[in-house]
Parts: sequence; C-alpha cells; structure tokens
Amino acid sequence: MIKAPPLSFSTITTLFLLFSISHFPGALSQFDKDYCKTESENICTDENKAFNLKLIAIFAILITSLIGVCLPFSASSFSAFKPEKSHFLILKSFASGIILSTGFIHVLPTSFDMLSSPCLNDNPWHKFSFTGFVAMISAVFTLMVDSITTSVFTRSGRRDPRAAANVAPAETPDQEIGLHASHHGYGHDLNVDHEDNDKELGSFYLQLLRYRVIAIVLELGIVMHSIVIGLSLGATNNTCTIKGLIAALCFHQMFEGMGLGGCILQAEYGWIKKAMMAFFFAVVTPFGVALGMALSKSYKENSPASLITVGLLNASSAGLLIYTALVDLLAADFMGPKMQKSIKLQMKSYAAVLLGAGGMAVMAKWA
Repeated sequence: MIKAPPLSFSTITTLFLLFSISHFPGALSQFDKDYCKTESENICTDENKAFNLKLIAIFAILITSLIGVCLPFSASSFSAFKPEKSHFLILKSFASGIILSTGFIHVLPTSFDMLSSPCLNDNPWHKFSFTGFVAMISAVFTLMVDSITTSVFTRSGRRDPRAAANVAPAETPDQEIGLHASHHGYGHDLNVDHEDNDKELGSFYLQLLRYRVIAIVLELGIVMHSIVIGLSLGATNNTCTIKGLIAALCFHQMFEGMGLGGCILQAEYGWIKKAMMAFFFAVVTPFGVALGMALSKSYKENSPASLITVGLLNASSAGLLIYTALVDLLAADFMGPKMQKSIKLQMKSYAAVLLGAGGMAVMAKWA
C-alpha cells in the first residue's frame, strides 16, 4: 500500500507561520475605526433566519460536493470516459481549468484584499506583499514534497521494480497470468522478456505513484480553501449574503469536486480509499460552516487576527492550487505522449481548459 507523502512538515510550517504572524504587534491595529466594526444594525442581519439558512447550506453543499466528486467515478463505467481515452483527457482538462481559476480568481485576490485591509496597520501589512510571498513559498513547498516523494519511490522502484507493485491495487487475473508466465518461462528469450516486463511494470507503477501524489496534494489544497469559505459562511449573520453564497458554493464545490474526482480516479485507488477521499472532500466545507456557526460570537471576519490568519491561509492554498493545476495536471497532460500525437486533441483540451476556467471565473462574482 502507498504511504501518504510527507506533507506534515509543510503543513506544520504553514500553520506555525499563520498563527505566529497573526500575533505580531502590527496585527492589533486600527480596529477602532467605524468601517472595521461589525455592522449589527444592518437590515439584512437576522440571527435566527441566518441559522436556518446555514443548516440548509450544510446539507446542500454536502450533497452537491458528493455529486461532483463522484461524477468521474460513475463516468468511468462508460468506455469513452476510461482514463486512457481521449474523452477523459478533455474532461480532465476542463476540471484542471476549474482548479486553476479557483487559485487565481477565487483564492489569491481574496488574500490580497484581506492582507491589504485598512483594518490592518500600514507597517508591515501595507508595505510588503505577504500574499505573493506566502503563495510563492507554498508553491515551492508543494514542489519539494512532490519531488522528494517521487524521488524516494523511484529509487525504491529501481532497486526492485516488483517492489513498486506494492503501491498498486491487486492485479487483474490477466495480469497475474502474465506475471506467472514470465516467472516460469524457460530459455534466454523468456528471460529477456522477463526483464522487459520488470521495467515496464516499474515504469507503470511509478507513473501510478505520481498520480497518487498529485491526488493527495490537490486534496490538501482544496481542503484548506474549503475550510476557509465554509468558516466565512458560517460566521456571518447577513442573510442577504448567505442566500447568494449557498447557490454559488454549491456549484463551486461540484465543479471543484469533478477535478479532484478525476485525479482520484486516475490514481486507481481501491474503492475504500476512493470513498474516504471523496467523503473527506465533501464534508470539509459543511464542517467549516458548522465551525463558523460555533465561533460566530467570537469570530469577526474584519478583526485583525481573522484577516491575517485567513488571508495567509488563502495565500498558501492559492500557491498550492496554482502549482498543482499548471505543473501536475495541465503541463503533465499536454506534454504527454497522447496529447503530443494529436493537435486536434490538444485544441479540444485547450477549449475545455478555457471553458472550465472561464466558468469558474464568472462564478467569482458570487463566491
């Protein structure tokens, strides 16, 4: 079984950065200004009505998230949408465009707005681009985890190609027959075939490992972002804001789930792991909403501590999502042998990327 990549170091470092910076003296800033205070007299503020809307949001987002992340699983039952088919690459390109747009249009600008808020002191928040810096560090950390994890398992696979088989699901009967035939072959030619078999097997499983690393890294980035948007929805009592957010977040989570579901499908996990990863994605945003509801008395979205913590968390998530979308998903597919053999397939996939990114960009108006 494949072990989860060592994400703990980058995760712990990110969390330490968020909480340490949020307690800098400069964080406790100009909170006495009128526009930095919560507008309790807003005509849209209704705590009881907002509570009911949040309960609806929890179940609506949960259902649409499950639909989105499970859609690629069901689509794969059709031969046209198998991972090795062209239609799957086009669908994956559409989903990659969604993830890319989420990073650039939804998450990164929100972080810029939060960390440049007038509720924060000029020094240091308005004198340095913390959003760009944290996003850059996050992208480098993602590259480091991606590279080191792949390198470790590549070395292991070179020493013993068959050992790499431990990271993959059980072989099909046809594969088992082929392996037995090569193990029990006679003569020099069969030994050569056996060595070629080992090389192909090692190459296949190392590529499978890459897909699994990508799926885990992508889920981490989406989870960070989803907690933040859920927390923001759960903490507000503005019913005018909540109504629009519910519909927008349902579509947002469904399309984002399609992108993650495609990566999980390509990683060829067993059904238990697929179900666990899909369920984890689906419950994170509702959990964020519930957490926001629990903290609504103490959590103020325009307080310095909240602006800094959520702003840095968004920047970290943006760097991870942008790197994953561009490097692990789009570049890997478009520079792969299947795409390079067909200009027509590339054009269709580019159109799918622009459609996914454009659709997600339009939704940024509401969420």
